[in-house]
Amino acid sequence: MTASLRDNDDADRVFRAELRRTMLARRGAIDAASHANASAAIRARLRVAFPDLAARIVGFCWPVQNEPDLRPLAEALVAAGGRVVLPVVVRAGAPLAFREWWPGQPLVPDRYDIPTPSDGDFLTPQVLLLPVNAFDGAGYRIGYGGGFFDRTLAALSPRPLVVGVGFDFQQVDSTRPQAHDIPLDAIVTETALLQRQR
Repeated sequence: MTASLRDNDDADRVFRAELRRTMLARRGAIDAASHANASAAIRARLRVAFPDLAARIVGFCWPVQNEPDLRPLAEALVAAGGRVVLPVVVRAGAPLAFREWWPGQPLVPDRYDIPTPSDGDFLTPQVLLLPVNAFDGAGYRIGYGGGFFDRTLAALSPRPLVVGVGFDFQQVDSTRPQAHDIPLDAIVTETALLQRQR
């Protein structure tokens, strides 16, 4: 997986914004049964590709806007003695923090209306399962445009293994990655595992 990085010009901004809109609409149109089946396939592929997840601190994202549902995997990791964390927006423009999560933990909506733990230990993830709105073969992703995860990945030390999770249809020839974009280490969909050399 390789790609050339670009300066963020107007054409790229328009391209990436339109790609984001298109993919969000396509994902939002997935019916419940298809979404559940694809999410289950993604969880199964994650377990096979990364069998030591229960031995590591794993970050995942609460599913919003029809993202793949990793909650059953997170529950299984906790049941196996693992530690799981959710991202927390500390303040605008700052890297995300990660708070421990467990089944049944009370969650409160953050400023973006995403369920977030209000208590629990802050931990540094060793593996981060990160949803994508679009991705390319070089490991670059389109997120929601806020830059939270790019800032966070640049700040985390040691850097976790970052695995994108998405659906097959979200792969594109190029996301037109920008100079500040950080590629994922791997991407898992319902039918594929893409990995790059770290």
